[in-house]
Amino acid sequence: MSSQKVVVFQSGNEEYAVSIDHVVSIEKLEKVNPIPHLPKYLIGLMKIRGELVPIIDFELILYNQSGLLNENARVVTMHTEDMSVGILVKEAKEILDVPAESLKQLGLMNYAKTKYFTNIANLENRMITIVDPSILVLSLDGIKDIQSYLENAKKEENLEVNNV
Repeated sequence: MSSQKVVVFQSGNEEYAVSIDHVVSIEKLEKVNPIPHLPKYLIGLMKIRGELVPIIDFELILYNQSGLLNENARVVTMHTEDMSVGILVKEAKEILDVPAESLKQLGLMNYAKTKYFTNIANLENRMITIVDPSILVLSLDGIKDIQSYLENAKKEENLEVNNV
């Protein structure tokens, strides 16, 4: 019997999860540097383990309301195919083994705005939507600009270190 290990978190009143393979850490939201003129969903950049990481307001993407005011809010830091990102969530709940037979495909997977929902874990007393962070990041408007900004910042940082 195979299963998938996921990190479960809450956004709005719903539970979501990402594969533990993508998750780097779960952090408190601290010292975020806002960047002007970037999309609304981007709270800013936060230094996590020495790396600049864009912080995405997941609740704003899903429900058009910010999760910034929640005192239990956490940043789930993840690696995607293209970059590292942090998603601000209402609460990071648990690590869970989801049995493969409880994962169900959903008709919404084909809906253009929710391609990043890959499955629903239909468990005994709860349903958890599984999110693919790589697809999520690629679906966001303006993410390529953010990625370019981070690559340039990293190059400048490397130049400064080499010139010292």
